[in-house]
Amino acid sequence: MKFLVQQQPAFVYTGGKPFDPLKPGIVFIHGAANDHSVWTLQARYFSHHGFNVLAVDLPGHGKSFGEAKTTIEQYADWLINLLDNGAIKNAAFVGHSMGSLIALDLAARYPARVTRLGLLGCCMPMPVSELLLDAALNRPQDAFDMLNIWGHAPQTKCGQSPVPGTSLMMSYKRLLERSRPGVLAKGLAACQAFSMDENALKNIAAPTLMISGTRDMMTPPKTNFSLASLIANAHLVTLENSGHAMMQEAPGEVLDALKKFIQF
Repeated sequence: MKFLVQQQPAFVYTGGKPFDPLKPGIVFIHGAANDHSVWTLQARYFSHHGFNVLAVDLPGHGKSFGEAKTTIEQYADWLINLLDNGAIKNAAFVGHSMGSLIALDLAARYPARVTRLGLLGCCMPMPVSELLLDAALNRPQDAFDMLNIWGHAPQTKCGQSPVPGTSLMMSYKRLLERSRPGVLAKGLAACQAFSMDENALKNIAAPTLMISGTRDMMTPPKTNFSLASLIANAHLVTLENSGHAMMQEAPGEVLDALKKFIQF
């Protein structure tokens, strides 16, 4: 379905059920140059189990109009505008990679709007290599290849997939190639620039779940542990042998962790 957010149409996937702001809400936030489709399994499960699901296409991504934002804070403000336009008082926010930073900023600056916080593949700060930033600006195909290689665990690179007959790496490359020119570079730069001091992290009140992949090269487990130790009400779940693309590499395990956390 479409929302009007900041005067631009925004696409929101509701998991196959009608939008219903009276139900408890979950907002799923994708990463840089991705779209709502990375959350298909999780979105469909929760939409069919009593939740109002909003798996968004961020501005400049997927089916949403407008320009991609240049800062994490701008994306967070955009999501608050989306909730306001949908008459949604509060919701659980679940974000992956860049989306996790957006969710983190939301929890810090808009605590009354966040009931629960799910952070997948998250670290803060989230440094981005100069090589990748340069490639995203000047050689996007090279950047897509780097993300594909660094974002997946070794067994995925050898063809392992939870869905027989599909290639996760080929699917992910096609997803990146569908992104609009410059969107990846803006997203990576926003991740690189975002910062939050320890006091702000310690003041996050929402119950928080962090999900970490043991083979994640982009947000390594040690960085997830460090962040979790600073959030007072955080619980860390580790997925064995999963890389950064955990919703695709370990979809069932991600869903199980979210079910236990959100369906309290």
